[in-house]
Amino acid sequence: MVRSILTMADRGETGVFVPTIVVVEMVYLSERLKINPDVLKRTFELLEDPQGSYRPVPLDLAVPRSAQRVPRSEVPDLPDRVIAATALILGLPVLTVDGKLRAFRKIETIW
Repeated sequence: MVRSILTMADRGETGVFVPTIVVVEMVYLSERLKINPDVLKRTFELLEDPQGSYRPVPLDLAVPRSAQRVPRSEVPDLPDRVIAATALILGLPVLTVDGKLRAFRKIETIW
């Protein structure tokens, strides 16, 4: 399912909103050699394309307000709470394999 959504986005048939905390995590993983640096480079290219289907979602004050609706007992990892809070604000599903996010019933997840 996720692959088909990303393929549709690559063809300009749908949009994908990417919380900037995801990109920060990608920088960290790239530095630790957990992901290929080319993946990070391509991610920046996709998010910086003004005509593209991938849109960065900044971490503004609405996100920490929304994070209060994401209990730490249910989603303990801070970046995951930011992602969940962003999804709540946008009213959009999250593309994730993360078990804690998938178990959090206030958001829809797709994997």
